[in-house]
Amino acid sequence: MNVNYQKELDRIIERESAAGHVPTLLLHSCCAPCSSYCFEYLAQYFSITDFFYNPNITERNEYRKRIEEIRRLIEEQPHLHKINFVEGRYDPAEFFEMARGYEDCPEGGERCFRCYELRIREAADVARRGGFDYFTTTLTISPLKNAQKLNEIGFRVAEETGTRWLPSDFKKKGGYQRSIELSREYDLYRQDYCGCVFSKRRDLTIPGKAGGDKDRQER
Repeated sequence: MNVNYQKELDRIIERESAAGHVPTLLLHSCCAPCSSYCFEYLAQYFSITDFFYNPNITERNEYRKRIEEIRRLIEEQPHLHKINFVEGRYDPAEFFEMARGYEDCPEGGERCFRCYELRIREAADVARRGGFDYFTTTLTISPLKNAQKLNEIGFRVAEETGTRWLPSDFKKKGGYQRSIELSREYDLYRQDYCGCVFSKRRDLTIPGKAGGDKDRQER
């Protein structure tokens, strides 16, 4: 049975706000467009450290372009609570080792689930060592990402590592549409693939969208 993770997030925010608490949150991010709405929304309630760990991005130039856009967005976008930034290690060999034997899986299948876990598990480890109240990922904002699976992995990894997963489905409440608006407002680079060679060769886009990178959504 599918769970409404946005409602679960609403309950946590309501509880923390009622207690007058501003929890610390380690937010794994994949790119600036996906982060834009997450920053705007979550920085009202959390003290955020953005964590950029994405070994799935195969090309170094693509990696640097995305990380520079994240840094620029953090500087230019106003936030109620300051957002800090941490760059994880960048080693695409980690991704290829994880993907070994799953190269021909369909996009959105088991290889992608393993990639979710690779990044979520690293975020959990950083959150544990840093003593963060919660950790989560921006990945649930994409209509092409499986939010149910992301949350299932997040809760499982949190239990295994002694951390607290913040449930989310950021595409809810108009989050995805707002990310498009913010991308235009800040003239953000909007890539048309998640970063790995497998997604790039399939060149998937959201049905009904056309006309170039700025009208596509990263997977």
